[in-house]
Parts: sequence; structure tokens; C-alpha cells
Amino acid sequence: MQKLFRMLLVLLLGAGIIAAIVYRDQLDVSALEDWVKGAGGAGPLVFMGIYILGTLFFLPGSVLTLAGGALFGPVFGTFYNLTAATIGAMISFVIARYLAHGWVEQKTAGRLKQLKQGVEAEGWKFVAFVRLVPLFPFNLLNYALGLTRIKFSHYSIATYICMLPGAIAYTYLGYAGREAIAGGEGLVQKIMLALALLAMVSFLPSLIGRLRRGQVIEVTTLKERQQANNDTLILDVRTQAEFGGNEGHIGNAINIPVGELSHRLEELNSHIDKPVAIVCHTDKRSAKAARILTKHGFSQVVIVKNGMTAWKAAGFDIVMI
Repeated sequence: MQKLFRMLLVLLLGAGIIAAIVYRDQLDVSALEDWVKGAGGAGPLVFMGIYILGTLFFLPGSVLTLAGGALFGPVFGTFYNLTAATIGAMISFVIARYLAHGWVEQKTAGRLKQLKQGVEAEGWKFVAFVRLVPLFPFNLLNYALGLTRIKFSHYSIATYICMLPGAIAYTYLGYAGREAIAGGEGLVQKIMLALALLAMVSFLPSLIGRLRRGQVIEVTTLKERQQANNDTLILDVRTQAEFGGNEGHIGNAINIPVGELSHRLEELNSHIDKPVAIVCHTDKRSAKAARILTKHGFSQVVIVKNGMTAWKAAGFDIVMI
């Protein structure tokens, strides 16, 4: 019985996606406005229902969000858009978890399993990041996250809160566009505000990227950690020639060149939830390595400021091969 229900659910999703593709061109602001007005007082619920179905069946969310702003204004439009998008994301998450989570747990291995574990280790922080910085298509990501062990409550709350900036910007843009067509008052100010909101949203990727690249610590802090034996892994990302060359390296450091790091992450799995201090000659390669580790779920990554240059300048011991 359960297998039959799952099969029917898959068929329903498939049929919905096909229908959404076939009739995509018929979904525009004019059609939505007719449906909303025809529903009377239940108009907002009709719109939200369409938005939820659109999320499940891979309709472009940006179009629906712009339409929400045009139909309901910046305040109510943001609320309806954000609430409907979150409900749709929650339903997609639950469907994916019900249909395929057990199968994915059994079948994933190698790099895919490592990536999945990295996502699960970050939990709500990963959800917050991808909602603020949409790296993947929103509708597809909802289903993909359902295949992980991320808690449903964490997923839902992070989704609602962290989609708010984008929802405000795109809803207001839809409202400003409607006002421009209607020739409303204060048109220039509204358009400028809409552009400013979009600029703020577009700036988020670089801001979040900086926050995620890893905290910077001084070599004195690393020395204190080393002496305290606090389980900090010292990862030297220079080349093997540099690691064993005249510059030497820090005692107990392990060497994985940054160019090889993405292919050797399994060697570091035991430290995915522990402190990792990244060292190179200065900082450039360290920052790249920090982004790689953070992307794959390492949650306590730090960059050693000025790396081996600062370590040697401080007169700390080095190991020569």
C-alpha cells in the first residue's frame, strides 16, 4: 500500500511539472489578477495556493513574487509571497524525505556522501546560506535538502527568515513596476528604492562569502592552541616542495596542497566539527582553502594571518625535512 501511494505521488508530481511546463506561458500577472479578483475576499488565499503549487511544480518563483508585489503592494505582497514560498518549500522537503530519503541513505557513497555529510553538519547554517545566497534553483533545492538529515524545524525557520531580504526586494520591484505602468505618484522615488533593495540583495553573496571564509587568527593564538593541545588541526596548503623546503613547516601540521584539497577531503573527515587552522605562505591560498572546507561542512575553520611568514617572524620553532 505504501509503495502504491509513493508511486501515485511520483506520478502526480510528474504530471504537475509537465502541466506547468506546457501552460507556463499562460501564467502572467493579468491571469493571476483575474483569478484573484474572481475569488473576492479569498483572493490572497488563491494567490498563495498558486504560489505553493508553483513551488512544487517548478514554476519560476521570481515571476510569482513580482506578481505578488504588483497585486498586493509591498507589505501584504511580501507576507503572502514569503509565506507561500516557505510553505511550498516545506511541502517539497517533506515529499522528498518521504519518497527517497531511505534510498539515498543506502546508495550515497564517495564524494556525494561526503558532500551530504558536510551539508548535514552545517544544518540550519547551510539552509540560511543558500537562502541568502541562492546558489542553486530554489525549487530543486527544496527537494534536495529533503534528502538530508537536516531537521525539518531548522529548515523551515531558516528558510522563512533568510528569504526575507530577497522577498522584500522582488516584491517591491513588482509593486514599483505596477506603479510605473499606472503612473502613480512618487514614481522616481519608488523605482530608486526598488533598485536600492536589489543592489543590497546582490551584495549579499560577497558579504556572506566573507563571513564564511573563516575567522582570521594571529600566529600567537595558534601557538597557544598548539601548546594547549586543544585538538586544532593545522592544515598547511602550500605545495609539497614548499612544505619540505627551506621555509620549513609548523610541527604536527599536515600538508594538503590547496589544488588537491577538494579531492582529499576524506582525509579530514574526523575534523569536520573540530577546529582547523589553515596555513600557507601568506593568506591567499588559505582563503581559498577555507572556502572549500566551509562549503563542504567544516564548521570551525580559521585562517592563520600571514601564515609561515608571520610564524617565522615571531621566532617560533619550525620543522625542516
